[in-house]
Formats: sequence, C-alpha cells, structure tokens
Amino acid sequence: MNKKASITPVIFLAVFLCSGALIYSQTAFPRLEPDQKALEFYKLGANDGYSWMELAQISLWASGDTASSNLDIIKAAVSKLNNSAELPSSAGEKAEFILTFMHSNFLKRYSLYQTRVDTLLTVGTYNCVSSAALYIIFCNSAGIRTSAVITKEHAFVIVHIDGNEIDVETTNRYGFDPGNRKEFHDQFGKLTGFSYVPARNYKDRQTIENIELVSLILNNRIGDYERRNNLIDTVPLAVDRAALLLGSSFDVTEQATASEFLFTDPRRDLMDRLLYYGAILLKSGKEAEGIRWAVFASSRYADPNRWNDFFLTAVNNGTARLIKDRKIKDAEIFLETNKSYLIKEDYAHLDSLIIDTDLKIRANNIITSAEGDSVISAVKQARDSQRLSEKRASELLTFAIQKTASSISAPPGRNWRAAIEYLEKALFLHGANRELEQTIRTYKSNLALDYHNRFALEWNKKNYDAAEKIINEGLEQFPDNRQLLSDRQIINRQRQ
Repeated sequence: MNKKASITPVIFLAVFLCSGALIYSQTAFPRLEPDQKALEFYKLGANDGYSWMELAQISLWASGDTASSNLDIIKAAVSKLNNSAELPSSAGEKAEFILTFMHSNFLKRYSLYQTRVDTLLTVGTYNCVSSAALYIIFCNSAGIRTSAVITKEHAFVIVHIDGNEIDVETTNRYGFDPGNRKEFHDQFGKLTGFSYVPARNYKDRQTIENIELVSLILNNRIGDYERRNNLIDTVPLAVDRAALLLGSSFDVTEQATASEFLFTDPRRDLMDRLLYYGAILLKSGKEAEGIRWAVFASSRYADPNRWNDFFLTAVNNGTARLIKDRKIKDAEIFLETNKSYLIKEDYAHLDSLIIDTDLKIRANNIITSAEGDSVISAVKQARDSQRLSEKRASELLTFAIQKTASSISAPPGRNWRAAIEYLEKALFLHGANRELEQTIRTYKSNLALDYHNRFALEWNKKNYDAAEKIINEGLEQFPDNRQLLSDRQIINRQRQ
C-alpha cells in the first residue's frame, strides 16, 4: 500500500499555550513507545489495504474506545444495512442510501470537535472526521471504494463509481454529490461553518487514503487535550499516529515529499508535541526537568537541530532565572551540570553572563578600597581567561574603579584628595581612560569647592587668618580656579 500522509485541517489541531504553572512529576513522563496495536494495524495495511472491519477496529482504537460493544454496534449496523430490502442495487444509489441510513440511525447533532467514533455511536454527536470514518466503513462493507479528502478546515469522502469520483459531505443528509443540491447548500454552511470546496478547486483539496483520515481522529484528540491544557496525553497520541502511518522505524528528521504530508507530517507533528511538552516544563520554571525530558525523548526520537535548540533554551532559561534571583553560585552549578548539552560558544556566552552579573553585583557593593581591589583583580582574571571580552572587562574595570573612588570620597570623610590619588594611580596602572579622567576633573572641582566652603565658614566666623590660610592652600593646588580667585579678592579688599 502506498503510504501517504495526511493533511490536517487547522480546525483539527490548534495549539493553545498554557497559562499558569503546571505540575509534573519527574518520573511521570509521557509514553514514547507506540501502542502495539498501532504497529499491528500498520502491518495489516502494508499488505492488501484495510477491510471495513479493520477500519472499524482502527477507528474505535483511535477514538480511545476499549469496549467491544461498540464494534458490535458497527457489525450490527453493517448487517442491517446490507440486508435491507430498501438497499438499491446500483452503486451510486447505494452510496447515497448509506448516507441517508447513517443520518437516520446514528448522526443526531453536529459538534465541531466531536471526532470520536465511539461517541458518535453511543451519543450521536459527530464532526466531519468521525462521520466520514463511519461512512467509509459502511461503504466499504457494501463493496463501494472510497477515498478521503481534506481541505484547509474540513474533511469529506469521495466514492469511486463507474470510473467517476463523487463527493460526499457526510455531515449533511443531502451531502451526496453536493455541488448542485440546493438543500445541501442551504444547510451546510449554517451547520458546520465551513464552505464546500468543489473538485474544480483542486489546489484547495487533497485526496488521502482512508487510514490517513482515521489517523485524524488521533490528531483531533490531541487538539482536544491541548485545549484543556492536558499536555501529558498528547505525546502518546502523536507517537501512535506516526506508528499507525509509518510503522515502528522512521526518522523524525526526514522531510515529506511533495506528494505526501502536504499539510501535516506525522513525524514533524510528533516532534512538535515532544518539544511542546518540554516547552511547558520550561514555562513552568522546571528547566532541570525539561532537560531530563529532552534527554529521555531525544534518545528515542533524534532530531539534533531541534533538540539542540531546546537544550540551549532550557539551560539559558534556567541560568537566566537564577541570575535574576542573584543566585550566582546556583547559576554556576546549573550551567556546569548541563555543560555537555551546549556547544562551546553557547556555554561561553552563558558563563560570561554569570561572571558579568557576579562582578556587577560585587562592584555595586564596594565599600572599601580592599573590596574594590578584589573586584578589579577578578575582572582582570575573567578578561585574561576570556570569560569576559576586552570591551566588557574595560567597562567593568572603569565602573569598579569609580565605585571605589566614590566610597573613598563618601561622607563623612569626603576625602576628595585620596579619591583623586586613587584615580590617578588607576590611570597609571590601567592606561588612559576618558571616563576616569573626567571623574578626576569632577573630584578636583569638588575639592576646590571644599576649599571655598571651608573658607566661607571661617570667614563668616571672622576667623580671617584661618580663612586666608585655607585659600592659599587651595590656590597652590588650583591656581586658576575662578571661585578661589574670587575668594582671594575678598580677602585683599578686606586687607586694604
């Protein structure tokens, strides 16, 4: 059997991001090995295709049904249908009769997301996929060959009769050969919200095999779980769908050809589900568990590029969160523990972020010269070991030196002179630096202003000799300072 893949309409599988934290046990990862029934069903179809009975069994299995009673319902319906005195003899009339039979006996109410065949049988609610699957089973039991069709949003059936292909919109009682039926068009859009896509719009519709349509039951259930934020159950369904269509051995990195999987490749869908589950762990702040999941899942389904991106995101998120919380030691341990999952460049980048943050925190907390010297030494060491770039190391050195100088000149001492000497020594040791040079000019201006303030204090107390001594000292250091020269003139006028 030629194994194509299915095209999943958007309505079948929508991705919903979860809000809020989810709780996962470290040991409760989803199942990664396919259900043995999926593999058994794949082997059945690989020989001569599927009988109506096998399609019935697969449809119920894909629906999650475990009760044999539902298969008995289908068997009884097949018997009733094919033994009915009203069943026409011609294939075309028979196919139309089967649609009416379904709506009279099973299809009660259309429900957009009701994809399960077992629920259709017991409750009567249906959507395009579940009704199409049941129609295919009934047609095949009556000897009518069928195919399925998928559009962007919808699924229906084709019956092959006397060399012709006739569309059957199974969601509608009047859906047999619907193109020119007014009753169908009056009801279909109102019922489903979809538009009929006629055969002439061949670019907007894709013919698939019956088993591929049945596989969409699994896809729709995945979408239902995602709408309910139940991510742990989506992965096994994606695993089973891939196994049903591809068997036990397939490469998730293999690209679909132009003739298969035009809308959704089960291999890609499986990887999406694996990564999506991991992404929810990361969103919940469980980076370590997300990494364990990636190790576990990538050992079974290897896609180096996508998993490497996930590992980088996980380690980056965990490191960044610890850095944000200022848990620098924890960040270092976390990064080192997960180093093997990163390429050299990505590890170096995260390591640089950690050391950068650590040094910024330490620099911000500088109170003494000794603390400043310790930070400066650490910056130089990080630069020399290439944990920091030259540019970033220069920025941090400047900041640490300025912070140290600021602590020296801080109240109550206001030792501008010592701060200036510290800065001048730093320039000598570390080379020219415009920011430090500007800081020195600012501190010298502050020192000159300090002379003026001290002068004013003594002058106002009429301690003229002390005031003159202060100005003379100030002018020795700052002979061109306008404020001190102005103060000197005040003294000269007083002496006259």
